[in-house]
Amino acid sequence: MKSWTDLWKAGRVFKAAFEEQRLAIESVYGAADNILRVSADTPPEYAVSMEPIPDSFYTLRKNIFSTLFQSMYHLMDCAPQHRLFYGKLIHLFRIWVTSADNLLDEEDKVVIPIQMPGSSRVMRQVVSIMTADRIFQRLLAEGQEAGVLNATQAAELSERSLQILLPSAAQEASEEEGITDRPDPETVLSVIHRYKTGILFNVAFLAPEIVEPHLDRARAEALKEALLQFGIGCQVLDDIRDLARDHIEKRHNYLLSSLWQTEPEFSQSLQNRTMHPDDRLYLEVPQVTLPAARLGFGMMRDGLATLGEMGLGIRPRLAENLAASMFKVLDLKDVKYA
Repeated sequence: MKSWTDLWKAGRVFKAAFEEQRLAIESVYGAADNILRVSADTPPEYAVSMEPIPDSFYTLRKNIFSTLFQSMYHLMDCAPQHRLFYGKLIHLFRIWVTSADNLLDEEDKVVIPIQMPGSSRVMRQVVSIMTADRIFQRLLAEGQEAGVLNATQAAELSERSLQILLPSAAQEASEEEGITDRPDPETVLSVIHRYKTGILFNVAFLAPEIVEPHLDRARAEALKEALLQFGIGCQVLDDIRDLARDHIEKRHNYLLSSLWQTEPEFSQSLQNRTMHPDDRLYLEVPQVTLPAARLGFGMMRDGLATLGEMGLGIRPRLAENLAASMFKVLDLKDVKYA
């Protein structure tokens, strides 16, 4: 985390992007607070409202990826008013995706803190998604009033904001009942993870591609590819951490596919083994974990180095430090990659 803080302190673009993202998040939560209201005569047991936003929601640690996405608008020379508009959209995407994941994975990662009766885990996610959609409609209207986009662009952005997520949704759907066959690791890396995670690291480019009149599309594509490489590198680390969980839930996982290919006896032994989703199973197979950790580290480092070359203020040594810090961010302090 220290390396990201160093980038925030020294990197002009990253620091400005972080401040913009904080404003964007604050605006989204302000809109949510205005929307999440019930009539005054509603009995207390049926009341719904926003809870106070924790200070942690605005920290750099909580917003590393969003700040990285926000930085792309600086590197594409988008106007400040446009950047703030895009930043709000980034946070709405984050709400949609996280809430959907919560529903699928039976988790409760809070993106909109909502006060509702009972535990209400599922309903809070449903209300979060519905609220984000209402905020999005407000955002489109405000964008037109401010001259950020016209009616045709607003309609296209409304449709494509869903369409861009559909391949990722289809990939998740393919795993919902558990997979029966494990593809080779290269297919997991270059195809499955490209849709599972890679798309989510490229949604930040959707609005500028529609709105910006003089967008340098070649530069935008280079930035997208660098972010994609960084994102898939993060997913490889997720696969290491989630090795036991993905085995239990029968999900695609780069390490599990590697194990089926190179360690079939160990893979077979897992079928009759009792384990907990949070077990550090990857520590038992360093011969597979180490190459995967090196692969993920290299992809993150190279993606960040490319972004540095394109103006983000990341020198090669800092790119290595930032990639190394992701092991701690993703709860893999016990994994070696060198």
